[in-house]
Amino acid sequence: MLPIARWLMRGIPHAAFGAAIATVVPWMFWLGAAIAGLMTLRRGLSPSLPVILAAALPAGWWWTQGDVIPLASILLVVLMAVVLRSRMRWSEAMLAGALAAAGMIQLGVFLPPGGAGPLLDQLRQGSPEVERMLSEMTQQGLDTEQLATLLIGGVTGLVVMLASVACLAMARSWQAGIYNPGGFREEFHALRLSPRELAFVVALVVTGAVLGIPSIGMVLWVPLLVAGVSLVHGFIGLKGMNGLWLIAFYVLLITTWPMILIVLLLAFIDSLADFRTRLASRD
Repeated sequence: MLPIARWLMRGIPHAAFGAAIATVVPWMFWLGAAIAGLMTLRRGLSPSLPVILAAALPAGWWWTQGDVIPLASILLVVLMAVVLRSRMRWSEAMLAGALAAAGMIQLGVFLPPGGAGPLLDQLRQGSPEVERMLSEMTQQGLDTEQLATLLIGGVTGLVVMLASVACLAMARSWQAGIYNPGGFREEFHALRLSPRELAFVVALVVTGAVLGIPSIGMVLWVPLLVAGVSLVHGFIGLKGMNGLWLIAFYVLLITTWPMILIVLLLAFIDSLADFRTRLASRD
């Protein structure tokens, strides 16, 4: 897609046109978000506003149709692009995006119109088994509507956060491909959370649990997961291993929950031990 990115970077009109068309097309919002991210990374927030608005206006129309994901994704990508451009640290950009996504979840941005109540009513009417399960949960003193609200908002917010990180990575790879070939690979392989950032994440998760704000813990593990994926990429790159190892890694990551936990644990330890620096010094 690098030729498309080069065409987009010919000027604001090209990028604005591409962002608007991509966001209008159903399920192509990720391309519009990546275009907005690319322009923000390259030119900054103010010069890129026409492109951001060109992507945001169709996304706003989708919101009126009941789909908030395109607009939320564009806003998160632009926010993370601004932080990445100014701070030059992926970890800080993702932490900013995760906090914004947690705020959206807490505010109920990702809930369907009318909240979770009408959806639960439809599930009860459509399935006797669901009706029985929800009744049992109610008898146990659980607020099923509150649980449904948390589940729907949390899962949607998590998907939006992951998609936004992927869009930002695409935009960064385009930028590197045009202006700094190989730069994205080097940058991504070095991604890790510093001990201070790790302490910040742990403190926020604990604070959210104490204060009853579960949305924080739902998305703040995403930067740690991406750091763990970066660790695997960096290790395979340092060792010169076959690319099939990466394919096997992603298959396990997508299909097995234990693999996700292992990657999170490795990223946690790497924040303190910095495995890649140690491996590079040995080699």
